[in-house]
Amino acid sequence: MEKHKKYRVILSGGGTAGHIFPALAIADALKEGGIAEDILFVGALGRMEMEKVPTAGYPIEGLEIAGLQRSSILKNLKLPFKLLKSLKRAGEIIDKFQPDIAIGVGGYASGSLLLMANRKKIPTLIQEQNSYPGITNKFLAKRAKKICVAYPEMEQFFAQEKIVYTGNPVRSLILKDLPSKEESCAFFGLGVEKPVVLSFGGSLGAKTINESINKSIETFSQNDLQVIWQTGKAYYENIIKNWEGRLPQGIQIHEFLKEMHYAYGAADVIIARAGALSISELCIVGKPAILIPSPNVAEDHQTKNAMALVNKGAAILVKDSEATEQLCNKVLGLIQNKELQYDLSKNIKTLAKSNATEQIVKTIQTILTTR
Repeated sequence: MEKHKKYRVILSGGGTAGHIFPALAIADALKEGGIAEDILFVGALGRMEMEKVPTAGYPIEGLEIAGLQRSSILKNLKLPFKLLKSLKRAGEIIDKFQPDIAIGVGGYASGSLLLMANRKKIPTLIQEQNSYPGITNKFLAKRAKKICVAYPEMEQFFAQEKIVYTGNPVRSLILKDLPSKEESCAFFGLGVEKPVVLSFGGSLGAKTINESINKSIETFSQNDLQVIWQTGKAYYENIIKNWEGRLPQGIQIHEFLKEMHYAYGAADVIIARAGALSISELCIVGKPAILIPSPNVAEDHQTKNAMALVNKGAAILVKDSEATEQLCNKVLGLIQNKELQYDLSKNIKTLAKSNATEQIVKTIQTILTTR
């Protein structure tokens, strides 16, 4: 190995913030550490990464690829053609960029890019964010050099000698000490003497969580609870219009929370989906959490993510189908039970992996230097 050689790296994946933020964290660490000379992202055309990655300062190429459409059999007929087209395009991108390594973080584009990288003898690394891998990653893992996982006991899915237990990269502000309760409540204009419930369903929002919070707002207010409610872009306008002129004091509706460190700092109880990024951040933040897994994901992996915490007494699970009826009482019960709050907080903190990005980068370096 050349002592001062810098490498060319392709990062592939996206579709949701849960895939994009970890990929950007890895890219930033490779760049700041002087490891990567050039970094190229490969995403799916029309998906969130095509906007977010350039905003973060990285070039991106798009593949015409999509997942199965449960609502349209007709659209699924086009999938084989899109797959073949995406494989061809992925091969062209690799030939032109000449990467030293290809890294997949999950999402539609990741499968095509890593498959072609393997065929062209480019070493690959998979960053598996969930507790239950999808079919694509199980297939790609057979030829991957290493698999960085976010959960222990993944030997049932991957070859043990390839597994590196790193955790998931999270946003850098979450890794620092959170602002105090007083400072965080002041930021949002909330009273420090009343409990605060933080609710979010990812960057796009979550229909069931929004419906459940919407139904519970008046009860929360009557019980002296304050709420920081992130609705997501798809739901914000209708929700804010519905509550116009009658929103109880202490209830805040936000389309998107950029200052999540303040939101976490203010929260006494958190309501969230069970996506990989959310779970990883909740473990580091260490606040009592009620998880409502999305049923609309491949392999039902959010339920499996949530159960990995529930089985360790680190979170409460409410089924999506039962949330509108149960969530309000679950929140009130948890707010009133200080002992349970303490136990959930203590247990979830034991699952935190705060140096995930550093460990993933070390693994990448090992692959690069032993090619």
